[in-house]
Amino acid sequence: MSQFPDDGNGDMLQAMHDSGMDLTKPLDLDFYLVFPNRDKAEKALEAMSKLDQPGEVELNLNDLDQWELIVSLHMQPDHAVITAKEAELDKFAKKFSGHNDGWGVMQHQEGDDEFADDHDHECDDDCDHQHH
Repeated sequence: MSQFPDDGNGDMLQAMHDSGMDLTKPLDLDFYLVFPNRDKAEKALEAMSKLDQPGEVELNLNDLDQWELIVSLHMQPDHAVITAKEAELDKFAKKFSGHNDGWGVMQHQEGDDEFADDHDHECDDDCDHQHH
């Protein structure tokens, strides 16, 4: 019986919980914003850097040749908080013809330095990142 709502975010949180992650502590969550081209992605990156948004933002060309911003936020993995943050980021991305493309969590959190550069993450149902 899942303790989370029955949707993509709930399934994702359940999977994280099942894999032994401690969801009572803040984790580094990565939100993916996808844009139609590099120009739009760079404009969004510039706008976001002026927003005083906490966390790190990285520009990346993903496996599907889409330009994306990865917004890493250290936050509580709470269903309502994540859903609200996705909506907020989607609204932001739409100003630059982009959209929110789900979120993921690095499998290796702080204290696991050996895997610091390992970009494996769990994905929710709306995320294109598991297609390799």
